[in-house]
Amino acid sequence: MSNTFGNSYRFTSFGESHGVAIGGIIDGCPAGIGVDVAFIQSELNRRRPGQSSLVTQRNEADEVEFLSGIFDGKTTGTPIGFIVRNANQQSQDYTELQHIFRPSHADFTYQTKYGIRDHRGGGRSSARETVARVVAGAIAKLALRPYGITINAFTSQVGTIALEGDYTQYDLSLAEQSLVRCPDFAVSERMEALIREVQKAGDTIGGIISCVIKNVPAGWGEPVFGKLHAALGNAMLSINAAKGFDYGSGFEGVALRGSEANDMFVNRDGKISTATNRSGGIQGGISNGQDIFFRVVFKPVATLLQEQKTVDNNGNETVIKARGRHDPCVLPRAVPIVEAMTAMTLIDYALLAKASHFVNKQ
Repeated sequence: MSNTFGNSYRFTSFGESHGVAIGGIIDGCPAGIGVDVAFIQSELNRRRPGQSSLVTQRNEADEVEFLSGIFDGKTTGTPIGFIVRNANQQSQDYTELQHIFRPSHADFTYQTKYGIRDHRGGGRSSARETVARVVAGAIAKLALRPYGITINAFTSQVGTIALEGDYTQYDLSLAEQSLVRCPDFAVSERMEALIREVQKAGDTIGGIISCVIKNVPAGWGEPVFGKLHAALGNAMLSINAAKGFDYGSGFEGVALRGSEANDMFVNRDGKISTATNRSGGIQGGISNGQDIFFRVVFKPVATLLQEQKTVDNNGNETVIKARGRHDPCVLPRAVPIVEAMTAMTLIDYALLAKASHFVNKQ
């Protein structure tokens, strides 16, 4: 189960960074969904390494090969199997890491848990695994199209450089025109400059990705242990380098009083709505029909092109300096991953609502 995500829309990923391929199996995808391969590939291209000078220069085409579950361009309702082949590994860059634990990586914990680990690029713990999530998330996006749901993630902060306004003040479609996927070009330029600065120093930096979901109908969510925001938090915190999640007013809401934080109900054009949306579109673990918005905090990439102190398998102190091709900042390539995990969560909960709950159509 640790490699499987979801309830009704179930996605299992497999493969390692330096193995033959990364792949996945999707079970529970509804039949009759049109499979737009060009769209799926465009989603992979957004995550693909080498897309700009700000990301790792590993040269991977990241082309998906579907093995089952699709006929005449549509899903059949049977398991969808797919692979994305690894074509540009440089395993020799990791030879010296076979007996050394890299700071803040999963080397020590994997070795402790399993008694064996693939030291080449981190093996299963590598963010390369997320390529399969993007494929499964793209199919989930296609399945969500009939609902009119849109998902827009964007970089809202890099280091101390952050967007000053909330998401309603920006044209989120402009994010794809930015190398860091920030919808404010002036702020984007400052973010890019900061990433280049830390990259030149052989260092890394983290930040925040925000996500906005529109047109989710009221009534999606499975209390008490399947709350929609809990499912989204679980999805986001499963992403490599993710360190925190909040939604709505989030952690900033602690400075508000209840009289300031509550979303008052109003009648808007004959429909029940709210005057504000500090709840972030979810109340009691169930969507209320308003925009759902959340943030995900990502730590600086753990692989540095600088010397760091560490120990080997026997506890002997040593020094390590990484080689190879690495991201100085995970955010630009993590944006489509956030969207993919969001889409899988939403289609999962759409299917749960359809199967066992009355969904209010007002």
